[in-house]
This record gives sequence, structure tokens and C-alpha cells, in this order.
Amino acid sequence: MKKIILISLLLFICGCNESNKTTTVSNGSVAKLSTVDGIIKYVTPLPSVRSAERWDSPYGQGLTINTQHYKIHTTLLEPLMLRQIPAFVEAAWRQYESQLPVPVESGEPFVLYIFKDRLQWEQFSKEFTGAQWPMYMKIKKGAYFLNDTCVAYNIGRSRTFSVIGHEGWHQFCHRFFKYRLPSWLDEGIAQLSEQSEFGNGQFVFQPAKNYAKLGALKLTMQGNRMIPLRNLILLNPGEVVLWEQADSAVMAFYAQSYALVRFLREDNYGKRLANYHQMLLGALNGTWPLDAAETKIASDKNAPVTAQWNSYLAQKLFSIYIGQDIEEKIEPEYLRFCAKITYYISVK
Repeated sequence: MKKIILISLLLFICGCNESNKTTTVSNGSVAKLSTVDGIIKYVTPLPSVRSAERWDSPYGQGLTINTQHYKIHTTLLEPLMLRQIPAFVEAAWRQYESQLPVPVESGEPFVLYIFKDRLQWEQFSKEFTGAQWPMYMKIKKGAYFLNDTCVAYNIGRSRTFSVIGHEGWHQFCHRFFKYRLPSWLDEGIAQLSEQSEFGNGQFVFQPAKNYAKLGALKLTMQGNRMIPLRNLILLNPGEVVLWEQADSAVMAFYAQSYALVRFLREDNYGKRLANYHQMLLGALNGTWPLDAAETKIASDKNAPVTAQWNSYLAQKLFSIYIGQDIEEKIEPEYLRFCAKITYYISVK
């Protein structure tokens, strides 16, 4: 039976669909859960929570939840969602680390802000992003990563968790990787953390069930708008938004990057998985075969990187770690993989 996907262009960045299971409020009355102190008592006993306290926020009443790997500042006081957020971020950490064949040392907790609405998010972001504020205001619904921090606001349970999962990978990557990744690889991996399912108090990530991206990939294939693989690995999202028919081009870039990472991990029983891991380990440990000038640029993760640099780096790394026979061998296998994973998807 085919999976029918109703998709719009607004869903190419976020839009995971987790299970709608929620945890029943069983301790305390609804009245007690309407106060910050009541919610603190509600979330503190949770297995993923180490501590919780009031957050003296200028944007509204809030609290800070501390887990093993995250410090979460939030003005979102919806009890059932708050009850799941600590488990979600810790599951996301495990999902990020699973991309690597070796563990990483966690160090200081990551900082995550979750605001109850866009108004508070904008008020915080105007100060936090400084001169870049107008650019970040173009984000219609979602989250962003900047200065080692993720900043999100509530756009509904499923989509909020989806964008936090996505941006959390960028946060993880920025801290632990010595080199920045090419755009196709960075965005492709981030999309593996957009889809999760909740049950028995735990989140399990389901990259193969990211129906928003599978639907976008199917639309791209049906419309004969697939970006050639050699071009895909050279691009970054900032370039694609300048193309004609930018919406469909951006959708294709993200969907194809998602599919390319899955292809390298899964196709033909993971025959390229070792190469994929070596490429990531090189970025993690700073051992890519780069000259001194290239190393300096790749190591400076805070400096703006030109589209020319991104494309040069991406092409060089793909040739070294994945292969040079793109048109002759890799692309035909990639296209067959795309057809395989979207075979059961029907888009309306």
C-alpha cells in the first residue's frame, strides 16, 4: 500500500510527524500546573531531568530545565509538552552521536531556548542576533542555531521537536567537529533528526519515516527537477534561493541532500558506510587531507564561507572519500535508491 503524502512547499525544512501519544497528567491538579512552581515540581522527577528552577526571563515567566547534555530555558509552560522535551533532547543527543563510529566527550551542556510564541522569540532574537536580526526574521516558522545556542518557539508539538532536532545537529557539529562540513552533508544529516516517535517514555528517531522529505523528493522526481549529483554536492542553500523557481529548487536541495546521506549509509547493505564514516571522522578530528590555507579556512567555523569555498571543499572531499566516477556509477545508483525509498509515496 502506498503512503499518501499531502505536502506543501512550506514543509521542506520542518514538518516531522511524530506519534501523537502524550503522557496523562497523573500527579497534581490542573490548577497547580498553571504555576511555574507547580510545573517545576511536575518535571523535576522525570528520569531525564537533573534539576529545574525558575528562569527570571524578561520575555515572560519561565523555567530552566537541566538534563545531562542540555540547559533548556523556556517560557513554554504547556505541561505535557514540557514533560517530553527533556527526553527528546537527550534522545536527539544519542541520535547525533550515532552518526559517528566513535563517542565524543560531552563537556558543557548545550543551551536551548524555547519560547511560547513568536513575539517572545523575536524580542529575544533582536538582541541575540544583533545586526543579523533582519535575516533571522525571514524564518517563517522554526528555529535557528547561532553562537553555540539553539533558539526555537512553539509551532506545535511535532514541528517544534522537528526543527529542534534539525538545528540541534548543527549545534552538535559546530562544537565537536574541527572542520565545518560541506552544505549537502551538514543539511543531509540534520534532516535525519527531524522525525521521531514517542512511546513508553522514550523518543526513537525514524529517519526513514521523514515523510515530508520523502514527499518532496517524490515531487522533485516527478517534475524532472532533480539537481544533478555533481551540482548538488557543490551547492549551499543560500545559492539555491537565488535560482528561478527558488521554492522548488530549495525543496529539491534539502530532499536530495537527505536522500544522499541515507544513500551513503544504507545503499547495498551499507557498502559506502565506511567511506562515509571516514569522511566524518576526518572532520571531527581535523585530519582531512588539506593544505595549510585550506585547513585555516575549514577550521574557522565562525567566519563566513563563500559559495566558491564550499563547492571546492565539497568536490575535493567527495572525490577522496566517496569516489570520482559520479556520472558513470555513483549517480545512477543514487537515483535508483531515490526511486526505491519513494516507491510507496503518493503525493497530492
